[in-house]
Amino acid sequence: MTTIPTWHITADLDQFLRLAGDFLRSRPAPHTLQLTVTDTLRSRGRHIYGDGDPEFGVLERDGTVTATFFRTPPGRLMPTRLTPDEAEALAAQLADPETELPGIMAEQDTASTFAEAWRRRTGAELEINARQRLYRLAELTIPTPAPPGRPRVAVAKDREQLMRWHGEFVAAIGEHGATMGSADWADARISYGGVTLWETPDGTPVSMAGVTAKVAGQIRVAPVYTPADLRGRGYAGAVTAEVSRAARTAGAAEVLLFTDLANPTSNALYQRIGYRPVADFTTYDFGPGTGQR
Repeated sequence: MTTIPTWHITADLDQFLRLAGDFLRSRPAPHTLQLTVTDTLRSRGRHIYGDGDPEFGVLERDGTVTATFFRTPPGRLMPTRLTPDEAEALAAQLADPETELPGIMAEQDTASTFAEAWRRRTGAELEINARQRLYRLAELTIPTPAPPGRPRVAVAKDREQLMRWHGEFVAAIGEHGATMGSADWADARISYGGVTLWETPDGTPVSMAGVTAKVAGQIRVAPVYTPADLRGRGYAGAVTAEVSRAARTAGAAEVLLFTDLANPTSNALYQRIGYRPVADFTTYDFGPGTGQR
């Protein structure tokens, strides 16, 4: 007889990390979202991503953790890689009238398997919101020639600039997961030097690249943003290379970033700098369902 996997679901972040911490740290690249979001929740507060209470899940088989998920309402479900039976079991456990699930972001096969299971159980409509690729830095190649100007780590005086650009970035790409407000984001990043600006020789900021705090030896570059009227001048490549170099200098064993596969320009740029593919991720939005079936 096949045993149906049972997920342990909790709102207790500390309990989740006690159960799942070693598992998440065992694969820091594909688990980068779980590592960085839970670290932010612990350091900045449970509601940094929204008013809803975060929810966490752990799946154990024979005493060994094999999968996890987190959700920061109103954000999407974000699980680690799931086998088909693990995805089916999670959909079955979450599919009740009290659960409002707007979508999922996960590695491609996991996302599609769970989305189909959710559709069968709830009648929800499925729509692909984005396809993304996770890259890791191999050998860093600094773009040459560099554009005029220099990099500078953002400080408190740059707060308004960072808030404005973060808002523009979120509006431009849409929300692909856990997203905090622009003021909270700026404050959090300034607190640990997590944004670098590229400035022209006269000191005018023209581009920015952010990085997550180092967790389990990994740092993720996010976001990279240049206003539309300043693109095509090499600023994004220069500032991304600078934060990538700084992350390596800070001791990161893994330097990571996500790109939108619909944007061939950014994918080509990051590969020229030295980033190599790790895995593809898909984001689904779930429409209204007809109830559990």
